[in-house]
Amino acid sequence: MPIFSAPDGTRLTFHPRGRGEPLIVLPGGPMRASAYLGNLGGLDAHRQLVLLDLRGTGESEVPADPATYRCDRLVEDVEALRLHLGLERMDLLAHSAGGSLALLYAARFPQRVGRLALVTAIPWAMGWPATAGDRLAAARQRASEPWFADAFPAFEAWLGGTGEFDPVFLPFFYGRWDDITRGHADREETETNDDAADAFSADGAYDPEATLSALARLTAPVLVLAGGVDGGPAPSLARRSADVFRAAEFAVQPGAGHYPWLDDPEWFARRVAAFFS
Repeated sequence: MPIFSAPDGTRLTFHPRGRGEPLIVLPGGPMRASAYLGNLGGLDAHRQLVLLDLRGTGESEVPADPATYRCDRLVEDVEALRLHLGLERMDLLAHSAGGSLALLYAARFPQRVGRLALVTAIPWAMGWPATAGDRLAAARQRASEPWFADAFPAFEAWLGGTGEFDPVFLPFFYGRWDDITRGHADREETETNDDAADAFSADGAYDPEATLSALARLTAPVLVLAGGVDGGPAPSLARRSADVFRAAEFAVQPGAGHYPWLDDPEWFARRVAAFFS
């Protein structure tokens, strides 16, 4: 279990998977242990995945100051990992909320980014959240699913602020709903640090205007990958994110939800490996 120290002394852990050139992987959640990423659909056959447990998650230490869970404060942890690995520049893959952390890192340390892949990442750091309308439009694509009739009213109520979170609508976050994805969803509660998640996007975490300005100057190649039935982000929002960068590729994985490596592992690994090759 490789361990390194953050600038404030918090002991952090990462999990190497596979062989080859390292690919640093930032998990989402926000603040979910990196175990949920698995081997990203077999991507570890192409690159060595370096799965970072963010502070207070997985095998990493809980920090003395909970304010350091804020997204912009986590940037220094990512830089500390680069220094620990002795990399002049590093390739990054970020999923979901981890995308905002990657965006802030790239804005602050553009010279340290080789290539960057943003996988179903809501661009909070750009000031663009996913909307209820986007999520409901994506959900309506699933109307033929046997669970839809029970799930959609609860999902609509939750997004409208008139209902509580209900596990009945978890299938909307996946492109397919079976034993594998059901088990993946069931583990979220035990793998997520809820207190840290609440602090991740606290006031002051983002400065969208400054971030957009910095990212517009980023020369590193960027892949923005969306799921075809994901509403957070919808492909249109992901496309808007891609348009910020000078050298961006945009891809939509057909039929995929928020965890595309589970929906079609072969498609996902092939597309992402091609970008990093």
